[in-house]
Amino acid sequence: MRQYSPRRRRGSLSFRSIFTKMHTLSSLTALSPLDGRYARQCEVLRGIFSESAFMNARVRVEVEWLIALSHAGFPELKPISEHGIKFLRSLADNFTEESCAQIKEIEATTNHDVKAVEYWIKNQVAHDEELAKASEFVHFACTSEDINNTSHALMLTAGRKALVERLEAIAAHIREFAHRWADVSMLSRTHGQSASPTTVGKEMANVAVRLTRIIEAIKAVKFYAKMNGAVGNFNAHLIAYPDYDWEAHSRRVIEEALGLTFNTHTIQIEPHDYMAELFYQIERANTVLIDFDRDVWGYISMGFFKQKLKEGEVGSSTMPHKVNPIDFENSEGNLGLANAIFGHLAGKLPISRWQRDLTDSTVLRNLGVAFGYSFVAYASLERGLGKLELNAETVAADLDASWEVLAEAIQTVMRRYGVPKPYEKLKALTRGKGHMTPEVIHAFIETLEIPEDAKERLRELTPATYIGKAPELARRC
Repeated sequence: MRQYSPRRRRGSLSFRSIFTKMHTLSSLTALSPLDGRYARQCEVLRGIFSESAFMNARVRVEVEWLIALSHAGFPELKPISEHGIKFLRSLADNFTEESCAQIKEIEATTNHDVKAVEYWIKNQVAHDEELAKASEFVHFACTSEDINNTSHALMLTAGRKALVERLEAIAAHIREFAHRWADVSMLSRTHGQSASPTTVGKEMANVAVRLTRIIEAIKAVKFYAKMNGAVGNFNAHLIAYPDYDWEAHSRRVIEEALGLTFNTHTIQIEPHDYMAELFYQIERANTVLIDFDRDVWGYISMGFFKQKLKEGEVGSSTMPHKVNPIDFENSEGNLGLANAIFGHLAGKLPISRWQRDLTDSTVLRNLGVAFGYSFVAYASLERGLGKLELNAETVAADLDASWEVLAEAIQTVMRRYGVPKPYEKLKALTRGKGHMTPEVIHAFIETLEIPEDAKERLRELTPATYIGKAPELARRC
């Protein structure tokens, strides 16, 4: 028999030579799966966190600063007309990928992206006599970080809105399950062992309530920005116009024109504390969903849930019978990646050596990556939720095989009526004894010296009815 030889045949291409010939970026050649395999799930984020979106935000900040300056009453800068204001804002409103490419071409010479934005704006207004005269006030008294930090806040405003919409959709889906299955009794498991019953809906409600609280916390974070110069003291501003209230001016631009919150005390950079707060809250939401993914995965493996079949889908390459919980696994994995990045962003960004270092700049370019992995996870989770079907028979059978969980109920009633050592008696009856039958439980109840009406309530009790306020709590989420 001819043996396999690992030597490459003459004329064939090695993997290295194949891939080094691929120069065009596409979903198949992208380094990150966010721009490859998962590109569709991240589509909305490209208009928020991409390089082009960042440039767009910078242009918006620069033109709003210029417009505000023109109304400051400086003799050297006349108020820009309505026509001029409309044109300046159109530079941001109608910003395109071609616009970004033009800025990048300028950056190839300047080797400075914010300066390239300034020059691009000046080029765009050069044809207009009014705006050309005002062009030296583009980026007036600003440091690059005045533009960048404000742009990041604008980007995060849009990013938060998109993320909250996704989380609210997931919470709504889980809440619908809570209401639908509010009355479906289910055995709880604490430490992996049988425990007091609940309902399927109540367990869903727990997640919906946790998630809703965190969504509100995400929405409550204030986004701060600063436009106060090289080290936060308005040095250049005041040397040019000593009598002007620059702090009030910056506040107006940031809060009225851009809808953010003005930070009065900063170094060269806005210290990013609000970003850390935001990212920790998103990380909390993602952690709740990881917890949920794992629980649903476990319930699927126990047969509590079935998954709707998708025509043509393969569960295993070798085991034809399998319907794997891949959506919940994919969600869990990508939530972990998102949280790793959010955790680094939150821990690193508020730290800067003295008045400025550049470590935040390179890290901030990964905002879209953290959001991207979250969005991939959310899409997988929503897809998984859409496939879930309750296997009520399996849930009921699992519960009916666990009559020992009524030990808690019986010993609590015994306590009420002063029966000696109730816990110890139920422990002797049930602990480590394996399968408990209704007959064993009822025989024990008959021996109790308690009022007949209390004894009757215990006789009527089953694992399926020992669920407390679970249905009500499920409907209240």
